[in-house]
Amino acid sequence: MKNSAEIKRVYRHRRIRKQMVGTMERPRLCLHRSLKNISVSIIDDTSGKVLMGMSTLAKSIRATLKSGGNIKAAEILGEVFGKDAIAKGYRKVAFDRGGYKYHGRVKAFADAARKVGLEF
Repeated sequence: MKNSAEIKRVYRHRRIRKQMVGTMERPRLCLHRSLKNISVSIIDDTSGKVLMGMSTLAKSIRATLKSGGNIKAAEILGEVFGKDAIAKGYRKVAFDRGGYKYHGRVKAFADAARKVGLEF
């Protein structure tokens, strides 16, 4: 059984998703955070495909972290993910924060990705 905070987050995410659609020109960058890890993916909603994804469980990121669920991990993930996304040709994205408040780990990830050159 999910707790009430998680249920509220899911409702917020559904409300956000009613208006946000990822296209091939501007795909949706979807973020999910748990207590121990953070995962992000770039999604094209018109074709229903995940174009690329990454999390703090990746070997290259995991080796440099003590914990995958803190602000430092979010910053490192933002930098690495931003570089990979730009290398694959995804410079402009629509940021889907997943119903989470824009602070803490979500903000740290977004700031690090923007610093590398990802536009949203």
